[in-house]
Amino acid sequence: MAQSVGIKDVARAAGVSVGTVSNVINRPDTVASETRARVLSAIDRLGYVRSESARQLRAGRSRIMGLLVLDMGNPFFVDVARGAERAAREAGLGVMVCNSAQDAAEEAEYLSLFAEQRVRGVLLTPADASGRNIEGFRRHGIPFVLVDRVAEGTTECSVSVDDVAGGALAVRHLVDAGHRSIAYVSGPPGLNQVRDRRTGALRALAEAGLGPEALRELPTERLDVAAGRDAGARLLGLADRPTAVFCANDLLALGVLQAMYAAGVTVPDDLAIVGYDDIEFAAAAAVPLTSVRQPAVTMGALAAELLLEETEQGEGEGRRTHEHRRVVLQPELVVRRSSLAAR
Repeated sequence: MAQSVGIKDVARAAGVSVGTVSNVINRPDTVASETRARVLSAIDRLGYVRSESARQLRAGRSRIMGLLVLDMGNPFFVDVARGAERAAREAGLGVMVCNSAQDAAEEAEYLSLFAEQRVRGVLLTPADASGRNIEGFRRHGIPFVLVDRVAEGTTECSVSVDDVAGGALAVRHLVDAGHRSIAYVSGPPGLNQVRDRRTGALRALAEAGLGPEALRELPTERLDVAAGRDAGARLLGLADRPTAVFCANDLLALGVLQAMYAAGVTVPDDLAIVGYDDIEFAAAAAVPLTSVRQPAVTMGALAAELLLEETEQGEGEGRRTHEHRRVVLQPELVVRRSSLAAR
């Protein structure tokens, strides 16, 4: 097994001091051109690669940003990661992407990993409804920004979408189409997003003079296609089946659509479906899916920018203190065939 080449090996090969090699790598303008060329030649000949982790440890400042999301199997979070990565790369940073799989214990393990790695900061979509993981992570003093979640206090920044408005958009569309009995396939009840979208749905029903009984909630343990298929099967078993369904995300909606197709139920003639997120697969579904669009890439980019702003301010003389902000973006309804049957 070949030994790794260190900075001392480069110095020996070039006939210079370790400090000179360090200057060539970090401050090349301070080294004479002839000496610089000799050091660079030695680096190339030996295949030396700088230990970035060691450099960061000495400097006490990482070039890695952590991103912890609920489900990397959901294209919505892939888009969030794309936006965060783009903003981080422009600032010369990398992103360590981790998946909590909607599990509080896994979330806690990844937060511990981020603390051990001394990352620059963390972008977090919390899985732990109790807030204990966040409270524990605060002790490390590592800045973090909540993504797809509104910060309830003033101790961190957040970037989210107005999910109450999004839920209202979805159900208002269905009510305007003539539906008076609507199912809500909601996902895990502990998630704020699930609760807020339900609040918006009930608000739209109230605006139309309909009571909360017009919304039949079908909770699921997860926010994926399999959970949507299971909810679809339960929906088919209802004696007084609703004429429309609003799903807390597009993966659930695609699962419901699959269940209806397997049972011979026609969408949208027998059942209208509206999803949430407007992932790429929504438009490509067998029956193109009406969905509430979230600007996921923008959310990721804004969250990363807020984190960078926080980690760069307050350092050095004359720097102003970072002020935490809560950015709330507006959703948009994208109407497609899945909800367009005449009633």
